[in-house]
Amino acid sequence: MSIDSFVHCEALVREQDRDRWLAALFAPVERRPHLVALYAFNAEIARVRSVVRTPMAGEIRLQWWRDALAGEGHGDVRSNPVAAALLDTIAACGLPVAPLLDLIEARSFDLYDDPMPSLDALYGYVRKTSSATIALAARILAGPDPVVAALAGPAGLGWGLARLVQAVPAHSSRGQIYLPSDLLGDHGVDPADLSARRASPGLVAALADLRARARLELVEAGRATAMVPAAARPAFLPAALAGPLLDRLDRAQAADPFAAVELAPWRRQWVLWRAARRMR
Repeated sequence: MSIDSFVHCEALVREQDRDRWLAALFAPVERRPHLVALYAFNAEIARVRSVVRTPMAGEIRLQWWRDALAGEGHGDVRSNPVAAALLDTIAACGLPVAPLLDLIEARSFDLYDDPMPSLDALYGYVRKTSSATIALAARILAGPDPVVAALAGPAGLGWGLARLVQAVPAHSSRGQIYLPSDLLGDHGVDPADLSARRASPGLVAALADLRARARLELVEAGRATAMVPAAARPAFLPAALAGPLLDRLDRAQAADPFAAVELAPWRRQWVLWRAARRMR
């Protein structure tokens, strides 16, 4: 195991995904390096669009990761510190590779400006990204458990849907549409309105609809909290931020669907700390 690789991953997660970095601090010390390796991989895949100029360049990057995970990488794969740490984590924690490949496949949607076709497609995207990351983190912390893996579904959906609603201003500014076409149609919204940043009562209603769906998932996740083994609970901590974020979005997007909404860093840290105490 390369200590330097894990140090690199921790620095990357602290910079790119501070919420998950903070959540990892509530995990046992010996498990944290493997958590941050997973989270660093997730961050690397999530930011591919922002670091390439064309979809083809992004596809090449994603294919490199597929090959690395399949053991077919060209050159010294372990010269990439995130790949080195992730491969060590897969071996040490018995992580399945299939969900990691599914995460890469889901993120290929990010490279293009195609609209999300349906609610089913959106839920599939969030399950393969947000929910899968929680399930894999829980496996790192507590080993394989099909019950815990199932509970990661609603927790990841609640958090992932909230984050996508939050990202509407950023996505629309670069021509990306994650709001499903069927949901927009139900509320009489033309997808072109998003790219043009045209507010309408229908768009306000569509966003409220999606926020309500996120809350339903969070309610289901909350009911199942007692079933999550104590060892696995730090993996679920980021989802605790979804409720406060949705509350802020309710107020802001009712007036302006393109309002930029953030939870203050101190508030996010406090919410995670409080959730960690409740999970003990």
